[in-house]
Amino acid sequence: MISIWVFISVAIILLVLFISVLKLQPFISFLIISLGLGLCSGLTTADTITAIQKGIGGTLGSIIPIIILGAMIGKMVAKSQATTVIADWLVNVLGPKNLPFAFMIIGFIVGLPLFYSVAFLLMAPLVLSTAQRHNLPVVYLGIPMLASLSITQGFLPPHPAPYYLVTHLPGADMGITLGYGILISIPAMLTSGWLFGKTLKNIPASPMSFIEPPTAAKAPSLGASLFVLLLPVALIALQSFAKNLQNPILEFVGEPIVALLISLGTAVYLLGFNRGISWSEMQAWLLESIKDISPLMLTFGGAGAFKEILQAMKVGDEILRLTQQSTLDPLIIAWMIAGILRIVTGSSTVAGITTASLILPILAASGTNPNLMALSIGAGSMVLSHVNDAGFWLYKEYFGVSIKDSLRSWTIMETILAVVGLLGVLVLQIYL
Repeated sequence: MISIWVFISVAIILLVLFISVLKLQPFISFLIISLGLGLCSGLTTADTITAIQKGIGGTLGSIIPIIILGAMIGKMVAKSQATTVIADWLVNVLGPKNLPFAFMIIGFIVGLPLFYSVAFLLMAPLVLSTAQRHNLPVVYLGIPMLASLSITQGFLPPHPAPYYLVTHLPGADMGITLGYGILISIPAMLTSGWLFGKTLKNIPASPMSFIEPPTAAKAPSLGASLFVLLLPVALIALQSFAKNLQNPILEFVGEPIVALLISLGTAVYLLGFNRGISWSEMQAWLLESIKDISPLMLTFGGAGAFKEILQAMKVGDEILRLTQQSTLDPLIIAWMIAGILRIVTGSSTVAGITTASLILPILAASGTNPNLMALSIGAGSMVLSHVNDAGFWLYKEYFGVSIKDSLRSWTIMETILAVVGLLGVLVLQIYL
């Protein structure tokens, strides 16, 4: 019988060939590969189709509101010249040479309370417009910020996978895990974002343009521009406090979709009406933002179908069987399980949550520190992001980088932070 890993390897290779060599639209490529993989692996036609539909619906249902609202805010910020105002201020204050480091820190702060896709859609226009206006290499400027966003998503609660890990690994503590996570985030950010980013100055890119020609309307103030950009960060951060205070109003306002709706309304007023922009013109901007991201949403749906087929094939059970007899450190085993799940499913969240249930017997038997186990799984869930990961496509499409160059920039960055994260966990284990 042909191994499940042969099927998966062939599927991923064909997926890359379809998209990068044959130039087939990613959604169609994912659909063809998902159908073929499901049937070849022994799933029935009905089970294959059901998994594909579930994957597309589940993926898009969870992210479409956030992506659309985030794109609308990004378009308002760009069309109103707010990105220009903020970019020029950053360059004047910090100087061009310090911008990669500055964006790395800003990305970490913004990424703490925000889901990755929200933070990306808010920060990418600022990074791209800064790079374009000041003739800086866009990948060199963007990778440090993206590394910070990835680290917060993979290592730090209250992001979905880290939060799930802390609450489902017996003995893990939210505050301790967050503290340890911030400690290992520092070397992970510096190596994967700042230092590795320095090697990417020559990556060719044709990014989306967020530079708009000057208009008759007066540019927004720096205060209004920063307020609109940071408002969703503040509102979503409120949610954590609201749960502790048991305040339903703040909890409602802090829900990502509600926070983005409020932020969009604020952007429409401060960056639009307040500057004399007509509602009909702003409606055209908002419609344009949806057109910009529609191919990306199709790609997300296709990646979700592929992920669901892999789950229907019970890849997690196969991984557990392979690792049960290992003599490696449990933290390394957990990292490897999460890493393999990340590679084959494309989702760091799925990898983290699935590994939590698979690793429980090893955790109980070994007596490993559960806080370090949560961080080890989080680090593994970030490794080797490639064509079945929605984040890969966000980066590729917004930054205008080829698949080959995305693999040698984005994928390597994600892998470096995963490896450095594991090393940080192992060092902490020595001193605890």
